[in-house]
Amino acid sequence: MRSPLDEYKQRLDSSNQVAEEKQRIHLRYGNAKLAVIVAGLAMAWLAIYPRLLSPFWLLAPAAAYFTLAVLHNQVNRTQRRAERLAAFYGRGIARIEDRWTGNGETGERFRSMKSIYAEDLDVFGPASLFQLLCTARTTMGENCLAGWLLAPAARQDILERHELLQELREKLDFRERLALAGEDLRAELDPGVLAGWAEGRAPAINPALRRLFRALAVCLLVAVFLLAAFDMFFPLFAVLIIEIVLTLWRWKEAKRATAGMESGDQGLLVLAGILERIETESFASVRLRQLSAKLREGAVPASRAVARLARLANWIGARDSLAMRLVDLPLMITMQIGFAAEAWRRRWGAQVRVWLENVGEIEALNSLAAYAFEHPGDVVPEIVENAEVVFEGEALGHPLIPNSQCVRNNVRLGRDPQVLVVSGSNMSGKSTLLRAVGVNVILALAGAPVRAKALKLAPLSLGTSIRTTDSLQERRSGFYAEILRLRQVFDLTEAKAQVLFLFDELLAGTNSRDRRAGAEGLIRALIECGAAGIVTTHDSALTEITAPSGRGAIRNVHFQEHIDDGQMSFDYALRDGPVETSNALQLMRMIGLKV
Repeated sequence: MRSPLDEYKQRLDSSNQVAEEKQRIHLRYGNAKLAVIVAGLAMAWLAIYPRLLSPFWLLAPAAAYFTLAVLHNQVNRTQRRAERLAAFYGRGIARIEDRWTGNGETGERFRSMKSIYAEDLDVFGPASLFQLLCTARTTMGENCLAGWLLAPAARQDILERHELLQELREKLDFRERLALAGEDLRAELDPGVLAGWAEGRAPAINPALRRLFRALAVCLLVAVFLLAAFDMFFPLFAVLIIEIVLTLWRWKEAKRATAGMESGDQGLLVLAGILERIETESFASVRLRQLSAKLREGAVPASRAVARLARLANWIGARDSLAMRLVDLPLMITMQIGFAAEAWRRRWGAQVRVWLENVGEIEALNSLAAYAFEHPGDVVPEIVENAEVVFEGEALGHPLIPNSQCVRNNVRLGRDPQVLVVSGSNMSGKSTLLRAVGVNVILALAGAPVRAKALKLAPLSLGTSIRTTDSLQERRSGFYAEILRLRQVFDLTEAKAQVLFLFDELLAGTNSRDRRAGAEGLIRALIECGAAGIVTTHDSALTEITAPSGRGAIRNVHFQEHIDDGQMSFDYALRDGPVETSNALQLMRMIGLKV
């Protein structure tokens, strides 16, 4: 079996070959159409000026041009499809080769959501965990994935996702079809607006009234013909008067019916395409079959229903054009769209939220499945309910660091040790270790594989204090911001879930005496609450902190630097015991400070 990288490269090469071949055919069709136009103009001249040809001969170039245009359009569609596939597999190769930063959705809009760890662990933003994972085409998929990264799932949900990923990770063709849904349209869709509109008021519509509006539009066309052919003005005048009266009577209802359809036809077309792929896919797991079945309930599947709504949305958008404004009233366009929208809402509105949630869940699962497929060396974590183990990782690495540069370490937290105090000099890897633990916890509790040889962890709540900063606007110092975060971590211990805390340079914003006393009090209090965690420091005084008698254990570990011929290097390997060296002065001298 080919490796994921080889599989992607083979499919990328195949897509590029198709795109190149269709580009050559595209040029040939373009030249042929130009030749037909020239021939048609020549025949038109012969038919009009010397009258050597019958005008009926002009039907031949017209038919030829129409045929070429249809075939040309098919070639262009195939070419665009191949180019989209090439881009899809190109992004996959970039993720495998650790060149993924700068490509894909960053999840920037989720950074404003309150989280006790997201900012510290680079969950959202450029070069973030979300950017690495997310392959969703829709807002629903992005929302669902972000929710999983922000809120730990229950153990049963995690185990179920493991089962689903086992099936989905090998469904590369399915992910390919989802990527091609809607071709190159933009998937701009606000699920909240769409669901809110769909669930809104949908009053009963008199079918006779709908038929009347359609009949009036036809009568208008007949009246225009009578005016042009027989100078009969009265039928046109009568129809317009009736239309104006009926429009004034039901105008507000028609406008209300379409006011919530701001999602746009392109986003709806993408959604319809994704729904169709899900409806037609064959799944083995019970959960995936249930999600797919809910989309096929009723006489009309969800994909066709949404496609109909997309056509209505397209008409709504087209009303802003000058041509449509001129014929809006005579043809009763707004009124007919309004009634059609109300009819759609009455028939399918109650199901829209379920459709959106199902699409979001499957897209989020596909994002994790793609990550699992592209990183076969990452393992499925074991979720244990064992008081002896909180977090036990073997050869643990950071998923956001290129694999060739990632140094792996073993980390164990439980009853003994319950807290690791990690000391070390500047730049030695202390903060990276915290983030490696934290990011793998997020992946594990979202149901995804983790960057480790093996990982066991309990269902837990994660709290961090790594990147706290001061705020001039809020008149808050860095130290005050840190203790507020520590308060949030303590609040987590009031719930039933096990708490894992990660503190970087604990209480660095105060004097050494208060820091030692405060850090010891905090760590002991967390131990007594049953929490486990890691604290980093470059202050040797914190390595002397001891645990309360009989209440867990504190273990000292450290990172170490190496200086050879005046050059400093780090191996980022975790060692037992407190650090015994310091590199602050050496670093200052290396950049030219006279110290």
